[in-house]
Amino acid sequence: MKAIVVHEFGGPEVLKLEDVPRPEPKENEILVKVIAAGVNPVDAGLRSGHYAKFFGPKPPFAPGADIAGVVETSKSDKFKVGDAVYAYLDLDRGGGYAEYTIVKSNEASPKPKSITFTEAAAVPVVALTAWQALVDTAKLSAGQTVLIHGGSGGVGTFAIQIAKARGAKVYATASTQNQDLLKQLGADVAIDYTKQKFEDVAKNVDVVLDSVGKDTLQRSYGVVRKGGFLVTIVARPDPAELEKNGIRGSSLSVAPNSEELAEITKLIDAKKIKVVVSQTFALADAAKAQEQAETRHTRGKIVLKTADEPK
Repeated sequence: MKAIVVHEFGGPEVLKLEDVPRPEPKENEILVKVIAAGVNPVDAGLRSGHYAKFFGPKPPFAPGADIAGVVETSKSDKFKVGDAVYAYLDLDRGGGYAEYTIVKSNEASPKPKSITFTEAAAVPVVALTAWQALVDTAKLSAGQTVLIHGGSGGVGTFAIQIAKARGAKVYATASTQNQDLLKQLGADVAIDYTKQKFEDVAKNVDVVLDSVGKDTLQRSYGVVRKGGFLVTIVARPDPAELEKNGIRGSSLSVAPNSEELAEITKLIDAKKIKVVVSQTFALADAAKAQEQAETRHTRGKIVLKTADEPK
C-alpha cells in the first residue's frame, strides 16, 4: 500500500510517499481502507519533532490522526467488514496518511450518514477538542456565554456549533474575511480581531476557549466573570492570573473517545453541526497540505483524499 512516511524529523520535504506493508489488526482493532485523512496543525509539529519530548511517534512513522473510511478487516466486536467509520487515531501512533490504517475500537465511531467521507475526515480531532474543552472541562451549559477565539479555524468552527447546540450565547473572533462564516455557524456576536478588541465587546463571559495563545490568552483572563472558566488548547494558563481574576482554568490535550464521537455524529446528522472543508489534496501532496495547515489561517479544515468516495 501507499503511505506518507517520515524517516527523520524536519520540514515538509521529509514527507515521502512510499510503498509499505499493509498492517494487520490485533484484538480490538480494525483495518480501515482510508478514503480521506484530515490534516491538522499538530501534524506539522509531530513531523518537525517539535513535540518529540512530550508525545508523538518516533521515525519512521506515517502521520495523521483523522481518518474516514471503510472497515477492511475486523478483530473487534463493535465493527464488521464494510462498515463506514471515522476515527481519531492516538497521536502517539498516527498512521492516517495512508491507503490503509489500524484503528483501535475505542477510537472509531460509525461515520455520520449525512456527510461524505471527505467531510467526515475533517471532524474527529477538532470536534473532540472542542467537545472536551467546552463540555467535559468547562462544563458549558444552557444560558451561559462563551468567547471562542479563532472561530473560523478547525476547532473554532466546531466549538461555535457545539456551544449553540448546548444553548449557550456565543461570541467568536476571526479576521474580516471570515465574519460571514462565524454568522453562518451560529455565532451570536462576530468579532473582527483586526478592527476590534475582543475585550471591548465580550465582557463577563462564563467560558473562554483559547486556540491562539500568547497575547490573546493574556488579554482573555479579564473578560471571564468571577468563578468562570478559561480553557486553552495551545498553552498553560497562568495560575497567578487565574487567582487574581477569581477564575478557574485548564489546558487541554485531546484524547480519542468513541462515545463522544458518537454524540458528535448525532449532532451532525441532526443538521446541528456542519463541516467546513476549505481544501482537498491528493495523498502525494501531503507536504503542500501541511504547509497550508501550518499557517493556522485555514478556514475550517484541509483533507487528503486517498481513494474515491464509495458509491
